[in-house]
Amino acid sequence: MKKIEAIIKPFKLDEVKEALHEVGVTGITVLEAKGFGRQKGHTELYRGAEYVVDFLPKVKLEVVVAEELADRVIEAIAGAAQTGRIGDGKIFVSTIETAIRIRTGERDADAV
Repeated sequence: MKKIEAIIKPFKLDEVKEALHEVGVTGITVLEAKGFGRQKGHTELYRGAEYVVDFLPKVKLEVVVAEELADRVIEAIAGAAQTGRIGDGKIFVSTIETAIRIRTGERDADAV
């Protein structure tokens, strides 16, 4: 099993969710996040005072899928989240050794 984590722009969440649904993903975890990379934040003007916004709003998605499905999920996320502009985000992939559904005790693929 693979855990795929993606940091994306918030307004792309619905498109990514639909793309994941189309490739067969049945569940995702979504977290609100803040951060920056090459964007380095930006300056804003508020009541005449200028200030720096270092951390930009992002959304972090987490999904655990069977290894056979991982490449399709990565392509779906990348395709739906891409705007071609700086700050589109990142995708991280890691291996999951075990998954357990707490309610039933099912393990691994059955738990996902």
